[in-house]
Amino acid sequence: MRKSKVEAADTRRRIVEAAAREFRLHGIQATGLNAVMLPLGLTQGGFYRHFSSKDQLVAEACSQAMTEVIDGLEAAARHGDADKGLAAIVNAYVSESHRDTQTGGCPLVAMASELARADEQTRAAATQGFEDLVDVLAKRMVGKPPNAARSSAVFAVAAMIGAVTMSRVVEDSDASTAILEDVKQHLGAI
Repeated sequence: MRKSKVEAADTRRRIVEAAAREFRLHGIQATGLNAVMLPLGLTQGGFYRHFSSKDQLVAEACSQAMTEVIDGLEAAARHGDADKGLAAIVNAYVSESHRDTQTGGCPLVAMASELARADEQTRAAATQGFEDLVDVLAKRMVGKPPNAARSSAVFAVAAMIGAVTMSRVVEDSDASTAILEDVKQHLGAI
């Protein structure tokens, strides 16, 4: 029985969401199509009704995950004072919660080394996600000229990604938390 276009779109969305979780948890190379499809009650063969390749799925999963991250950061900024939006974003991103959420959070943290070696479409999705994240911060750099705001935002995003990444790598929990706190403190001076 053929699925309707609405059902097919819903299935595709579910596959992308599951892939985004699995890729962030286990990495791109370590995640096979069966690991994505079977928990959804789907087959690896059915995958090709929705995607032409795993690379296409990786690119879409990266885009979807970045959209989630940016939406969450925008929401965090809206809940704070207008002049404290940047601090709210930094505090939400550079956090123990982000560090400890292995299936969620920023794909640039979870998969950066693999994204650097990915196909052109995936790298374009990751690049767009990075640029969007920079824009979210730059527009909250109150009182800075646009070029200076962008430069500061690029630095802040790179520091934020690095802080969460290294806090996941470091085995000592106190040292891990100190990385987050130190970077938040330095970013507060921007």
